[in-house]
Amino acid sequence: MASFSDNSFQTFTFDDLPIGRDTWIMDEAYMSKWEAEWLKNIHDDEDASPYTVGYITPVSIEAITPVGAEIRWYPNIHDRFHVVKTFLPREALVGAALAYEYEKRVTVFVKGEWLRKLHLRSNSIFAMIDAVDMTAAIQSGAILHDKVIRLRDSLDEFAARHPFISFISFADSLLLKTNWTAGMVETDVKYTYVPENLLILFRQLQTLYRDALGLEIYGVFAQGSNEYYDDPLLHISKAQNHISLNSLGLPFAQISLIEAAARKAIKAGAHPRMEVYMDSDLFHSLMFKNYQRKEAWPSAPYKPKMTSEPGHYYYAACDDLISCLHQP
Repeated sequence: MASFSDNSFQTFTFDDLPIGRDTWIMDEAYMSKWEAEWLKNIHDDEDASPYTVGYITPVSIEAITPVGAEIRWYPNIHDRFHVVKTFLPREALVGAALAYEYEKRVTVFVKGEWLRKLHLRSNSIFAMIDAVDMTAAIQSGAILHDKVIRLRDSLDEFAARHPFISFISFADSLLLKTNWTAGMVETDVKYTYVPENLLILFRQLQTLYRDALGLEIYGVFAQGSNEYYDDPLLHISKAQNHISLNSLGLPFAQISLIEAAARKAIKAGAHPRMEVYMDSDLFHSLMFKNYQRKEAWPSAPYKPKMTSEPGHYYYAACDDLISCLHQP
C-alpha cells in the first residue's frame, strides 16, 4: 500500500477505513499531485488548490469484510439521491489518507482500472410484473386460449416500441430489464438513469393487461449493479432454445425477496395490496416534487441478500406515485 511522505496526513489501512462516513474515491493517478497540493495548503501557500486535483467519486463504506468493503456509491447527488450498493475489493486499494485539521473526508485512492469499470459499466433496473388473481380467473374459466394469445401478441407489439427494454414473459408473469450507465468525465459515456420512465411504462402495461385478460397487475422494482455489465440486455443462443437475461447481482435477487415479503405482510394485514412495490434505493432515487411527501411514504422491512444492511420496500398505487414525481 502506498505511503504518504509527511506526518500532516492520517493514513488508513483497508481495515481502518471509516464506516458510515462520507468518503471520496479517487484514481491513483492523482495521488502524488493530491499530496503535493495538500502540503502546499498546509504550509500556507496561497496558490495551493487541493480540491481541484482529479475527480472524486462519493461513497460511504458500510462494512469491511475479509475480501473487501461493501460500499454505497452515489453516482448522482445533484438532481436526485441515487445510491448503488457495490463492492470494493482489497486488491483495488492503493492508499487512503486524510489531511489533518483541514478535511473531514478520507480520500481513498484506487486502481484506475477498477474505477473506470465502476463508472463505465452498465447497471440495471428490474421489474417483475404479475397478474392479480390469475389462479381464480383460470379456475372460473375466465382465461381462455384466445385471451392468452391476445396477451402475447399485445406484448410483442408493445416490446417493439421499447427496444432498450427486455421483455421475458412466462405464464402471466413478465420480467422487465433495462440498463443504465453512470458515466465518467473525459469519456463519451453519460449518465442515463431515468427510473421514472419505467413507472410510466408500467401504467401502460396496466391498460394492456386489462384489455387482454381483464385483470389488474402489480410490479416489483429494484435497481443496481449487474455482473453481466458488458453484455447486451438479452442473450439468445444460436439454436434459439436458450434465453439468458444476462443478469446476476443484488437487484435481480431483490425483486423475488420483496415479493415474498409483501405477500407475507399482506396476509398478516400489515399493509394492503398495492400496485407497485419498490426497493428503498430505487424509491429514494426518484425525483419527487415534494420532499415531505416522499419522507412520509409507507414502507415495510425485508431481508436483502448480498449486503449486511437491513432492507425496506415502499408500496404505492401507480397513479398516486407518478403524480408525485417530476416527469422526465
